[in-house]
Amino acid sequence: MHCDIFIIGAGPAGLTAAIYGARAGHHVIVADPGLPGGQTTTTELIENYPGFPEGIDGFTLGERFSAQAKKWGAEIIQAEVASVASPHGPWQIKTSQGEFTAKALIAASGAQPKKIGFKGEKEFVGRGVSYCGTCDGPLYRNKTVAVLGGGNTAMQEAAFLSRFAEKVLLIHRREGFGAQRVLVEAARNNEKIEFVLNAQVKEIYGGDLVEGIRVEQKGEERELPVDGVFIFLGTTPNTAYCDGLVPVDEKGRILTDENMATERRGFFAVGDVRSKKVYQVATAVGDGAAVIHGVEAYLDALK
Repeated sequence: MHCDIFIIGAGPAGLTAAIYGARAGHHVIVADPGLPGGQTTTTELIENYPGFPEGIDGFTLGERFSAQAKKWGAEIIQAEVASVASPHGPWQIKTSQGEFTAKALIAASGAQPKKIGFKGEKEFVGRGVSYCGTCDGPLYRNKTVAVLGGGNTAMQEAAFLSRFAEKVLLIHRREGFGAQRVLVEAARNNEKIEFVLNAQVKEIYGGDLVEGIRVEQKGEERELPVDGVFIFLGTTPNTAYCDGLVPVDEKGRILTDENMATERRGFFAVGDVRSKKVYQVATAVGDGAAVIHGVEAYLDALK
């Protein structure tokens, strides 16, 4: 199938680009192996997205993005993109649902939780190690869990987990945090959350299930009995399908200009997969709106 614009990823950036692109009269196809909304679907409450003073759950926000894109005629398919290439003209996209061609390509594939490599991390995935509090939090009702990280996601997930767990150990390798002050203060005021700072994780241990986590703190090793470990220590961009095709920064995120265009003609990137300073739903939506200006200039040049 051929289209004007093929978008890889149905998160806030990709779906916003689909809305703007389809509304401008272009044939738009969006491919994503998961649910529309991307990482927002695993966020229990988004409180800083404009227009929702009481907050909105990520799943509902993703559904609204999707419905609006479809309203303007964008086609959303559940498919994983294996590779992209443009040897002679149109972009050729191979997916789990067949092959497509497109005049312009937008990478909006986001990022996934980073696997750190602690001893025991890989072994206990699904048996006490998780990267999604919203998904697995209810499994730890009246239990003790550890949250690793010091950013916004770690603070938000620790607060969510405290609804179920008896105690949440927030483990961070430094004294200070990268999270917004309001989130840090909320965590400090939560009687169920206990801070374990200046602590380096050495091992996650257990038998059939996680039984504890071993950390080094002030030169001494401590064993902290926990029933689950939730890891929020950054993300890795989803760029396997375009490996080596376009320049990336030191973290593997795609480099673009102010029009979201890469060095490859007709290849654009938006959202968490793009190299930039701030990664929020609002900035992803901004990318998605802005990219269509660059895409339309490119399509006009093709004519």
